[in-house]
Formats: sequence, C-alpha cells, structure tokens
Amino acid sequence: MKAESGQVRSAPTLEMVAALAGVSRATVSRVVNGSSSVDPHLVTSVEQAVKVLNYVPNRAARTLASRRTYTVTLLVPESTSKVFADPFFAAVVEGVARYLNTTEYMLNMVTSSESNPEKTRRYLLGGNVDGVLVVSHHTGDHSWTHLNGSLPLVFAGRPLLDSAEAYFVEVDNEEGAATATKRLISAGRRSIATIAGPQDMHPGVDRLAGWRTAVQRAGLSDLLVEAGDFTVASGAAAMRRLLDRGQPVDGVFAANDQMAAGAYTVLKERGLRIPDDVAVVGFDDDYYATSVAPALTTIHHPISLLGEKMAEILVDLIEGRPAERVTRLPTSLVVRESA
Repeated sequence: MKAESGQVRSAPTLEMVAALAGVSRATVSRVVNGSSSVDPHLVTSVEQAVKVLNYVPNRAARTLASRRTYTVTLLVPESTSKVFADPFFAAVVEGVARYLNTTEYMLNMVTSSESNPEKTRRYLLGGNVDGVLVVSHHTGDHSWTHLNGSLPLVFAGRPLLDSAEAYFVEVDNEEGAATATKRLISAGRRSIATIAGPQDMHPGVDRLAGWRTAVQRAGLSDLLVEAGDFTVASGAAAMRRLLDRGQPVDGVFAANDQMAAGAYTVLKERGLRIPDDVAVVGFDDDYYATSVAPALTTIHHPISLLGEKMAEILVDLIEGRPAERVTRLPTSLVVRESA
C-alpha cells in the first residue's frame, strides 16, 4: 500500500495486530492459525484488529508453522492441447475451485503427456503440495504411481490398477451406458453400434460393458464396436469405420458427447438423417450435446459436482478427517431430438 506522500508503506504485521488487539503476538498467531484454545473474547479482539488493519497472514510463515503448503495439485496425464479443448476438464476445475474457495487451499494444475513422469513425481513429492487430484488417468501413466501413501490422493474414477486402497469419485458408467442403449432399443433400433472410449481407462471399459449388456439382453448383436479417444476427430473416424463395414446401423451409442459430435459429421456426409435413419445417444451432457443439430440425447454426468466432491475428500484427508473411500454420483438420461 502507499502513504499519502507516495512512499510505499509496509504491510501490517503480526506485531501491529497484537498491539491493536491488546494481546500477545503468540495469541494472534494462534487465532490466525485457527487454534481452539484461545478465549472467545480475545478471538473477537484479534479478528477486529485484523479487519481494521487489513492484515493478511504470511503464507510462508503459516507453512513453516503447520508444515502444510495449503496448495493442492490437479494432475491431468494428458497433453495440454487436449486438456484445453475438452469441456470435461473445465467442468472438473470449476467444481474443484468452488470447494477450495471455501477453504485456505490454493489450486495448481500439472498436465503431463508422460514424456517426463519423473519430473512430475519429483515436484509432487518435493514438499510443494499437500495433496493431489488425478483426472483422466490411463493404465500406462506413471506420473502418479508411488504417490499413494506419500501424499493424500483422490482420483476421478477408480484407477484400473491398484484401486483396493484408492480414494475416488465416479459415476456408474456401466449403468449410464446401459440406460443410453436401452433408449435406442425402446425407439425400435435393432442394429445398434457403439463408439467406445479408450480401453485403458475405466470410463471407456465400463461404458462399453454397459452397451454390451443392454444389446445382449435385447437379443441384438454386440459386434458393431469401434473405439475412439474421447475426441471429436476420433468419433468421426470410428463412425466412418462402422459404416464402411457395409452392415446396417440404425442406432449409435457414443461413449461421450465429443465422439457423438464427430459421428454426426460422418452420418451427414453419408446422407444419413438423425434420428430418422440413425438415432444417436451420447454421454456427459456437455457443450457438444447442445451445439450439434439435432440436439443430442445423452447421459447427464455431474462433472462439476464430481470435481467438488474430489476436492472435499482430499481436504478431509489432508486434515486428518474421515472420508469415504468410494463416492458414486448418479447419472440421468436427458432426452433431446437425436433419439
């Protein structure tokens, strides 16, 4: 701040707060750090002094005192270009930030294409953060391996490997995919294909399983499968491969809305009408579901809430409070024009 003379005035200190409140420096420190051992009247005096002086506790000093950094990392083992092109990640960050805004913790994000996983591990284990949120992990990722037991760790979706002790938040991907497929079946579709997600990720595996269960129970073929990587381009490529088989397709379940949007472009290129010739259902209910025409029937995935719950569980773990190891959020079918 600046004084009237234009000279820079020093920021208020702990000693200044103590003098104004009429208490010791140690008392101010205990109040600022949330100690419950201070007389309520003294707490009120300190809080009033903090407000009058516009005092902000020194984060470095708090870190030394508490042995915490008050920082958590969102680790996304994907390329930066993919992260910023996918609305899923933006919704996760929104939820994480919403919860952390109610706490003293700050958020940073590390993207990693696995080109240098050791660098990521050194950073995370170097005393820079108090805990880690892992989103979009694959079986081949190594950035987060060996962190469990060293740092509090919460996953978006259960990890494919070593999940027995992992904390994670997920939706019932298999049930959601089955619900999407049943929508196509109830609409009279009998040649139902799927554009599956990556098979080195639980959402990809589980959504394929849900589709397969639904078509098998209806006595339909489960051979119309092509996989993508959750991007628009991969959805288009998978849809092209399905049509090039020469087999009839009158319904498509895409494992996310981006791949469904990619499928739209190919169906229209081939002169096929949605939903008259081919009905389409997606998964996520994100920006892509309402940006395509006709609007996409899809499974609503509460992505922002998923991020919020992940952050809540991580802070509980950091601060030694009990936390649920497995949290499952509900999905719901959103019916629009495509099916």
